[in-house]
Amino acid sequence: MTYHPKSDFMATIMERGFLADCTDYQALDDALSEGQVTAYIGYDATAKSLHVGHLLNIMLLRWFQKTGHKPITLMGGGTTKVGDPSFRADERPLLTPEAIGENIAGMKSVFAQYLDYGAEGNGALMLDNAEWLDGLNYLEFLRDIGRHFSVNRMLSFESVKSRLDREQSLSFLEFNYMILQAYDFLELNRRYGCLLQMGGSDQWGNIVNGIDLTRRVLDHEIFGLTTPLLTTSDGRKMGKSQGGAIWLSSEMLSPYEFWQFWRNTTDADTGRFLKLYTELPVEECERLGALGGSEINDAKIILANEVTSLLHGPEAAAAAEATAREVFEKGGVGADLPTLTVSAEELGEGISVVQLIVRSGLASSGKEAKRLIADNGARIDDAPLTDAGLMIDAERLAAPIKLSAGKKRHALVQLG
Repeated sequence: MTYHPKSDFMATIMERGFLADCTDYQALDDALSEGQVTAYIGYDATAKSLHVGHLLNIMLLRWFQKTGHKPITLMGGGTTKVGDPSFRADERPLLTPEAIGENIAGMKSVFAQYLDYGAEGNGALMLDNAEWLDGLNYLEFLRDIGRHFSVNRMLSFESVKSRLDREQSLSFLEFNYMILQAYDFLELNRRYGCLLQMGGSDQWGNIVNGIDLTRRVLDHEIFGLTTPLLTTSDGRKMGKSQGGAIWLSSEMLSPYEFWQFWRNTTDADTGRFLKLYTELPVEECERLGALGGSEINDAKIILANEVTSLLHGPEAAAAAEATAREVFEKGGVGADLPTLTVSAEELGEGISVVQLIVRSGLASSGKEAKRLIADNGARIDDAPLTDAGLMIDAERLAAPIKLSAGKKRHALVQLG
């Protein structure tokens, strides 16, 4: 598609690679050019922290605000009680209101690093859809909102169809989710003049539903815009690592491990990730991404520093880089490495090195840890670890030990 945008926001996101699809490029671009627009992205509170998979759309909201517009982060205090069935093989476990509240509190602290909620004129808003969903009267809702939805059309959406094609159960509770998300857009338009919903391309069907509903009920023109679902150049889903999700909360993942995730970006992804996850000029991102040989590693360090600085602050990024240099270039331990503290009671007569590898997050199971040792991928204090039956006792833990999985993943174990 050849389209030359007029608005700063559309020009920025198209140049940097954020745009997958839009319901009406021209009309949205016109609205963005004519004055301040309000847009939202919804986040269900299914965990205590957001993860790297959310970061693309958080950066999208950040650019939206930086180009003069007003972002809304919509917490799904209401929709989390139902669970989004989109492209899932099974039903999400239902959370208690208390757990949902705790998760929302954890997510808020991450958003505050990227968005300015107190800015004059275009300060971000944080809202919770429980505000309008919790008090709905079922019969009134069916009559006023449900009548605008065709079951035939809802069954045709890929997110639902793929579940039914595999003959996996889709509960009536989950089936209601897309109606509730559509109703969110209607309410945000009615209450805040919100003109745009953004999200990952897996949300396209839900976004279009909200646009249709708002046109039918309020006769307002509103828009949808999606970002690509990112995979790394080796085909993995963005944000997944061998150790599990890359969390954005420092309580769930240390700034060093977050920094190291970005430092380990493949050569082919470096330029693209610089455009999406940093604010460096596009020309600089392209120059760094095109570096060859060992120079590409300098670009990856810049990527890791820039992304970590945005989330955890420049000091955390500098500390992570210093630790990495000490560990990799000088063979040292590094004060900022992820650390597992084992109590004297836990240690007892000794604890297996396999258990320590799992508990320190270097492997997800004992089986994986043993395979790592068998494949010569494990080290203890930089020496090859070949004995999966090795027991670590108090004498061995008199000083902290360093465990390594491959060349790039390390953890300290200490006696507490």
